[in-house]
Amino acid sequence: EAIGQLCHSTKLDSINFSTDNIDAIFCCGGHGTCVDFHDNAILKNAIETMYATDKVVSAVCHGPIALPQCNKPDGTPLVQGKVVAAFNNSEEIAVALQEKVPFMLETKLNELGAKYESADDWNCKCCVDGKLVTGQNPQSSEACAAAVITILS
Repeated sequence: EAIGQLCHSTKLDSINFSTDNIDAIFCCGGHGTCVDFHDNAILKNAIETMYATDKVVSAVCHGPIALPQCNKPDGTPLVQGKVVAAFNNSEEIAVALQEKVPFMLETKLNELGAKYESADDWNCKCCVDGKLVTGQNPQSSEACAAAVITILS
C-alpha cells in the first residue's frame, strides 16, 4: 500500500501551501537533493510560504540544501540568525563528494549568517529554532522527526 502511494505521490506544485491543512514540510536528505532541491523555485515558494505562515519547516542531512535559496518575508536569508544543522564539511569530504555538490552546506549556511552547529561526524545533531528544525546527517533523522511531532502536538 505504501509503495502504491509513493508511486502516485502528489506533485509539489499542485499543493497550496498557504492553506491551513498543511502544517509542516520535511525535506529529507541524500545527495539526490543536491540536484532536486537546490535552485528549485517550487520548493523555494513552498518553504517561504510555510515559514511566513508560522508553519514548521524541517530538513535533515542534505535536505537543508533547499534553505539557502529561501528568504524571510523581510527579504533576509531564511537561515540568518537561526541555529541550524546540516551535513557538515568534514562528512562531505569523508564521502569524497565535495566536488559534486553545488556548495558545502556548512560553509554556505555560515556565509548566510546562520548559527551553524554540528556534532562529531556521523553523530546525531538536531537543532530547533522556533519552527525551523534541522538535522546534521542520517543519524539525525529520527530526532528531527520527533522534534517536528513535538512542535505539532
